[in-house]
Order: sequence, then C-alpha cells, then structure tokens
Amino acid sequence: MTEAAALRCCSRCKEQLPRSAFASNRSMPDGLQAYCRECSAEYYRQRQEAKGKKVREKIAVPPGHKRCPQCEVVKPHADWERNKSSADGWSSYCRECRAERNRISYFKRKYGLASAELDALIAEQLGICCICLAAPAEHVDHCHETGRVRGVLCFSCNAALGQFKDRPDVMRRAATYLEGNAWKPTLVAPGVYRLPS
Repeated sequence: MTEAAALRCCSRCKEQLPRSAFASNRSMPDGLQAYCRECSAEYYRQRQEAKGKKVREKIAVPPGHKRCPQCEVVKPHADWERNKSSADGWSSYCRECRAERNRISYFKRKYGLASAELDALIAEQLGICCICLAAPAEHVDHCHETGRVRGVLCFSCNAALGQFKDRPDVMRRAATYLEGNAWKPTLVAPGVYRLPS
C-alpha cells in the first residue's frame, strides 16, 4: 500500500490521518467511518448533550487497572471480582462498592428499606442493639408473619429471637428461669403439663 493510500481524510476535521485513526464501518466503500475516532466521539457528545444527557468523561487507566464508576477511583484488578459475561472480564464495580450496592439492594428487596430509612432506624437506636444495649446494631429484625421491621439488633440478640421462634411466652419463661425461679412443669396426663404459676 502506498503512503498516500495509508492516509485518509476525516470528513469533519479535514485532516489527513492514518487508517488506524478510523473505526470500522462495513457499509462504507472502504470499510471505515467517515469521521476519525476523535471527531466521532465529539459528535456523539454533542448529540447527547443536545438531548439533555450527560456523557461520561473518558479517563486514561493504566494496564492492569480499572476505574470504578461509583467511587471514581482507579484500582488494580486485584480489587475487582471476575465476570465472564462482561467485555473486559471484570465486574462493573470494585469489591467495596459492589458489596455496598448488594447490601442496599438486599435490604430494599427483603425488607423494603431504602438506605436512608435503614440509617434513620439505626440512628433512632443511637447505633446500639435495642435489646442488650451494648453491641452495635447491625442486623434487621422483622416479624416473620407480617414482614414488618421491628428494629435493628446485634447478631446475638437477633439469633436469640430466632432460636426462641419469636414466642414471647417462651422468652418470659426463659427470663424467669434466668432470674433464679427454677421450675419444672408437672405432667398431668400424657402430653399435658401443668405450668407453675
């Protein structure tokens, strides 16, 4: 190929550029777009801004790194999860942002709580478990029958409620037992017990 044939004129900026500066377009006779890559990007940006849309700025990223669109930090591939279905083989968000997005999505899906509502609920409790008043509030407690959120508890208290099957009568007996009032139910008939008053 001659030197003149290796160059091509951009229809927008009118500069003679190498063929590698143009993206492919099979519908054109020479198989390349009419505008160079830079002019195509600028034209796209102008069209999107005319529609009232914002176009993300392209940021140079070194090899072996990727930029997270949420925290806007360029991080090495070690901070990313693998994703075979994406074009570059990495997930869209870094591990930290992905975990936070999954957490927000989980609370919205499971309890109908937005992130701000969950934060307000924890702030109402001053950030501590409302049962033991000692550990940080981290686990959402809800009624398994109605689905209504009751509060935010520590892991131990939330697990204890689950172990007691959310039954207040059993929990009252457990509290009485812990207070030193040891008692045993009396067997009256097969399968029938009389509880001490």
